[in-house]
Amino acid sequence: MTREQLGTLILDSERQLYSTAKTILSDDHDCADAIQETIVKAFSKIETLRNDKYAKTWLIRILINECYTLLRKSSRLVPLEGMSEMAETNADTNTDYSDLYKALNSLKEELRLPVILYYIEDFNIKEIAQILEISEGAVQKRLARARGKLKRDLQESEGLII
Repeated sequence: MTREQLGTLILDSERQLYSTAKTILSDDHDCADAIQETIVKAFSKIETLRNDKYAKTWLIRILINECYTLLRKSSRLVPLEGMSEMAETNADTNTDYSDLYKALNSLKEELRLPVILYYIEDFNIKEIAQILEISEGAVQKRLARARGKLKRDLQESEGLII
């Protein structure tokens, strides 16, 4: 793959990169940082891509690794001031989202990420397995567990008992 082709892929994948980063990181600035680092790493490591067919999968995997790196770095920082204001801000922003978005965000990351990649980003099971470095069966199991949990959560929020 040439640098020009990689640039085109990145531009075409801009929305997917953001939404994937957003499933792991809550802050938009952190998402932007992760995407920026992903682009830098992708261009510097382009020779490690063995098959152009898997370029998008490779790019998403780099992004996920960058998101986890940012999470590890930020977990070492403990804010001493403004914690109550942050809690109030988070409470205010959570009330603006739909029930589905709330239910999706309540999923553990191991369940949320396959759901986002499958239903929103239109990756297939095989691609998700490659991105997350797990088996295809594990992807299917996580999707099934996530669907079950989402169904229960949404029924509870609507007061439905089925």
